[in-house]
Amino acid sequence: MRIIILGAGRVGESVAESLVSERNDITVIDPDPQRLRGLEERLDLRGVPGNGIHAEVMRRAGAQDADMLIACASLDETNLVACKIAHDVFQIPSTIARLRGAEFKEGDPLLGKGGFSVDHVICPEESLVKYVQKLIDYPEALQVLEFSEGRALLIAVGVAHGSPVVNHTIAELRQLFPDAPMRLVALYREEKLISCEGGTRMLAGDEIFLLAAGDKIRPVLHAMHPSDQPVRRLMIAGGGKVGLRLARRLAGQYEVKVVERELKRCEYLASQLPSSMLVLEGDCTDEELLADENVDDMDLFLALTSDDEDNILAAMLAKRLGAKRVLALINRRAYGDLIQGSTIDIALSPAHTVIGELLAHVRRGDVVAVHSLRRGAAEALEGIARGDARTSKLVGRQVGQLLLPAGVTIGAIVRGDAGDRKVLMPHHDTVIESDDRLVMFIPHKRQVREVERLFQVAATFL
Repeated sequence: MRIIILGAGRVGESVAESLVSERNDITVIDPDPQRLRGLEERLDLRGVPGNGIHAEVMRRAGAQDADMLIACASLDETNLVACKIAHDVFQIPSTIARLRGAEFKEGDPLLGKGGFSVDHVICPEESLVKYVQKLIDYPEALQVLEFSEGRALLIAVGVAHGSPVVNHTIAELRQLFPDAPMRLVALYREEKLISCEGGTRMLAGDEIFLLAAGDKIRPVLHAMHPSDQPVRRLMIAGGGKVGLRLARRLAGQYEVKVVERELKRCEYLASQLPSSMLVLEGDCTDEELLADENVDDMDLFLALTSDDEDNILAAMLAKRLGAKRVLALINRRAYGDLIQGSTIDIALSPAHTVIGELLAHVRRGDVVAVHSLRRGAAEALEGIARGDARTSKLVGRQVGQLLLPAGVTIGAIVRGDAGDRKVLMPHHDTVIESDDRLVMFIPHKRQVREVERLFQVAATFL
């Protein structure tokens, strides 16, 4: 697929890196030639310096032959105008815009073909807040991903010392949790993917990915981490766009304190948040401040400033002072890899929270949801099986008969109409039916194209 990316900032760079790894033809437009040179040296793509809202710059980027424009410049206005030019001047079939303004929502007539011609909207801040909300709802988890509108959940969880699954095999999960059918789709040990055979034993320190029905997973997580309690008290370090969005979402449900360095921003936060929410002016890396504000009583400390170093230091300090769980927002990938497995419980990349939304629009076949795992190395994908035994590589076949790439597993099947869908844990003899939604774990991104082809319906497959 020929894709033009407007903007080589953090989001644009992450999108380019993800799409290049899947052998797409990528061109990036950005006014900074030096930044583009750095991308060209590191990734197999072409950089075009210039202003993306100029038709001539788009033409030099190959807009006349492009299949998609992803506009993720820093300004909403730039992204809107770029989508309009892409559609009206170059007839690019699909346009995606990064829009931070809360007034812009997908489906708004202003964004339609008669307006700015935006097919899909992404908002990294909103995606990030929704992601964090899931981690608050499931405090035992390291990652929570939804499929089929929450009917199926993929949960990443660490195996703690004393957990009932320690030294048990994967095959024994059914006896350990008879009331919660689940599938263990991946197991990582010391950053290495371990084969998920029935006889594989789970050890303390492992990171496992469990797929189960949304209404069945909570008791399992609590049984695996019996000492973890529901989140009631939180401290948010950073009152920027992300911090404010999250605080608004948590208002009235939790005890929340917000720490912000700038006085004017504190005054604005106080005017936007309920009076029951405490807004504090101060440095989130100030040990005395955190101690005075009883950070040791916090169930969750969230470092959400725009500075990676401050987030890392604040989260590590909060953990040392007694916060039960800490999360740090990390933009630079090198930092995320460095602190993985450290005292920081969760290192969260803003860019990776929106990658899945973008990939769902890039995927071929009937792929409806995509989630990036393990900092982009692996993927979880939901696709719809269409057709019949003659036109489909999936429909009418048993799971054990499918020619899946090595390590790729079908973790769950969501079957039924929209109002009555059920989550099934497939076995080797489970027959796939038309319109089944398959949730699949893909350990390596290079296998994505093979999996996509499984969901493509041929005119005459046999």
